[in-house]
Amino acid sequence: MVGPLLRSLWSTTRRSFSSSHYSHIKPLSYARAFSTATATAPVGSAATAPGGALDPDRLRNVAVIAHVDHGKTTLMDRLLRQCGADIPHERALDSIDLERERGITIASKVTSISWKDKELNMVDTPGHADFGGEVERVVGMVEGAVLVVDAGEGPLAQTKFVLAKALKYGLRPILLLNKVDKPAVTEERCNEVESLVFDLLQTLVLQLDFPVLYASAKEGWASSTYTKSPPDVKDMSQLLNAIVGHVPPPSASLDAPFQMLVSMMEKDPYLGRVLTGRVTCGVVRVGDKVQGLKNTDNGTVKIEEGKVVKLMKKKGMRADPVDSAGAGDIVSMAGLSSPTIGHTVANAEVMTALPTVVLDPPTISMTFGVNDSPLAGSDGIHLTGGKIGDRLLAESETNLAINVLPSTSESFEVQGRGELQLGILIENMRREGFELSVSPPKVMYKVEKGTKLEPIEEVTIEVDDEHVGLVMEALSHRRGEVTDMGPVPGSMGRTRMCLTCPSRGLVGYRSVFSSDTRGSGFMHRAFLTYEKYRGPLGNVRKGVLVSMGRGLITAHALMGLEARGVLFVAPAMETYDGMIIGEHSRDTDLDVNPVKAKELNNIRCASKDENVKLTPPRLMSLEEAIGYVASDELIEVTPKAIRLRKRYLEVNKRKSMSKRPKD
Repeated sequence: MVGPLLRSLWSTTRRSFSSSHYSHIKPLSYARAFSTATATAPVGSAATAPGGALDPDRLRNVAVIAHVDHGKTTLMDRLLRQCGADIPHERALDSIDLERERGITIASKVTSISWKDKELNMVDTPGHADFGGEVERVVGMVEGAVLVVDAGEGPLAQTKFVLAKALKYGLRPILLLNKVDKPAVTEERCNEVESLVFDLLQTLVLQLDFPVLYASAKEGWASSTYTKSPPDVKDMSQLLNAIVGHVPPPSASLDAPFQMLVSMMEKDPYLGRVLTGRVTCGVVRVGDKVQGLKNTDNGTVKIEEGKVVKLMKKKGMRADPVDSAGAGDIVSMAGLSSPTIGHTVANAEVMTALPTVVLDPPTISMTFGVNDSPLAGSDGIHLTGGKIGDRLLAESETNLAINVLPSTSESFEVQGRGELQLGILIENMRREGFELSVSPPKVMYKVEKGTKLEPIEEVTIEVDDEHVGLVMEALSHRRGEVTDMGPVPGSMGRTRMCLTCPSRGLVGYRSVFSSDTRGSGFMHRAFLTYEKYRGPLGNVRKGVLVSMGRGLITAHALMGLEARGVLFVAPAMETYDGMIIGEHSRDTDLDVNPVKAKELNNIRCASKDENVKLTPPRLMSLEEAIGYVASDELIEVTPKAIRLRKRYLEVNKRKSMSKRPKD
C-alpha cells in the first residue's frame, strides 16, 4: 500500500510545480553553491580558476542513458545544434562504421557544450545491455543523468538496466519523455509512463524527486509541460536549464595534487595513446611530469613516468587543444604509452591510485582460433594465432567488459556480455583482414554452495495477438517463464509479454523470433540475475546437411537436395568436406554431395536441358550464424565469406566423436 500511496502523492505534487521551480528540488549542499555562482558570474562568461582551469562550479557532468531506439543519439544532435556546434550529419556522435550501419550506439562518447555561463560535459552511452560495460565505466565521471524514455513504449528491460547502473553511483536523474509528438501518445499515456518510472525508481532506490520533461528530439524541442507542439519557441532550452538547475557541480579541489582516473582510451597515429577521464582533483598543464599508477593485490604500483605532451577537450564534434584542465573537468591527454582504462594518472608526488570501476562479470564465452579449413588463407591477410591473440589483447585493453584467456597454443577464450558484443568484435576483425574460426557461444555458469547457477535475462516481447501462441511455445522449449502479460496501451491487436529466460535459451532466438512474427514483433532483453539451473533445453534446432565433396557447388546437385531441407548455399560457391550447406528437414544430420555434376552423353534431346529453378538460399549474417551453430560445429570467418562447418571435417572422425559422452 505504501508504493501506490507515495506514487499518487508524488504525481499530485509534481504537477503543481512549474518549470521555474527545478532549482529547489535538490539537496541544500549544492543549492547554496549553485545560487551563489549564478548570482556572481555574468552570463556568457568563461570563468576560470587560478592556473587557467575552469571553475568547478561552472561545470555540469551529465550522462544520457536510455533503452535502445528511444532517441538518445538524436537528442544529443539537437543539444549540440542548440549550442552552436557544427553537425555534419544526423546521429553525428555515432562515428564508428558499424554504429551508422546498424543504427545503434556501441561505444560511449564524450563531448562538451556551452550553455549560458556553464560548461556541460555530455556523455552519450549505449542502450543495449551487451554494451553495459561502456555504461559502467563512464557513469563515474558524471553527477547527473538524463533518462530518455519513449513515451509510447515506456520503460523496458534495458531502461531498468542502465538506470540501475546510474543510480548505483548516486546520479540524479532527469526524466525526459521522448517522442510525445506521436499520434498514439496522449497525456494519460505520459502519466502512465511517469508512474512506471516512479515504480522503477522506488524499486531500485528511494529517490522520488526528479523533474519530468516532454520532448520530441526529432523535431528538436523540449517542454516542462505536456504538449504536442510548443506554442512559443521550439528548442531544447528548457532541458538545458533543467540540467543546469538540477545536476550539482562536481565537488572537487583545485589545490590538491593532480589525479585522474582513465575511463576511455584511443590510439592516435601521431600522438600515440590518448587517455580520457575526469580530473578528480588538482590541475594538469601541458608539460607537467605525471605518472601512471594501478592497484594490485600488493598495493599501488607505478607503471610509467612521462610528460603531458598534449591536452585536449572535446567541444561539439572537434577536439580543441587546451593549456590546462582542473578538477571536475573531463579531458584527454597524450604523453604516456602504458596506462589503460582503470589506471590512474597523477602528479609525481602522488603514490595512491584511485579505486577502479567494478564491472559486472561476463556471462558468455566463445573460442577464437586459427582457421584450419581447406579454404584457409584465400581471403585474409592475418592468419596466425599470434596475430589473432595480439588483436584480442588490444581489444581487452580498450573494452574492459571483454576478457581474453589463452585456451590452447593457437586459440583464445573470449568472455563477454552477449552474442551481439562478441559479434561486433568478430565483424571488426573481419574488416581488418583476419581469418579465424569461432566456436558457438557457451554460457558461464556459477556454483554456489553446491548449486549450479546460470545467468537469467529479463525479456520484453511485443507481438501481434495471432503470434502469441507461437512465441510462447518456442520460449517454453527454451525454459522461459512468463511473469506478466497484457495488451499494449494505445495499440489494438498487440500483446506485451514479460518473461525470464536463461541466457543459453536466448542464443540464436532473435532470428527465429523475426521469422515467427514475420518481422512485426519487438524483443528486448537484459541481464537480470543468476538463478538455479533450469534444466536442459527442448528441441530448438533441426539437423544439418553436411557436404561430403570438395569443389564448386552445381545447380544440378542442389536441385536434388532442395527436398531435403533449406539450403544455405548457391551454385558456383566453393565447398569442402565437412562444410554445412543447409538445414535438414529432420533432427539428424545428413551427408550429401553438392558438387555432383550432370552426366553428359552424345545424345541430344529437346527436353533434356530444361532450366534449373532453385529457391533462393538462406544466407546467414554473422549474428545469425553465431546463434545457429551447435556444440560440434564452428563458424569460419573470412573478410569475404561466413561459412558453417563441422568441428571435425572427416565423416569417420565425426561418427566416433559423436559416440563420446557430452559434458
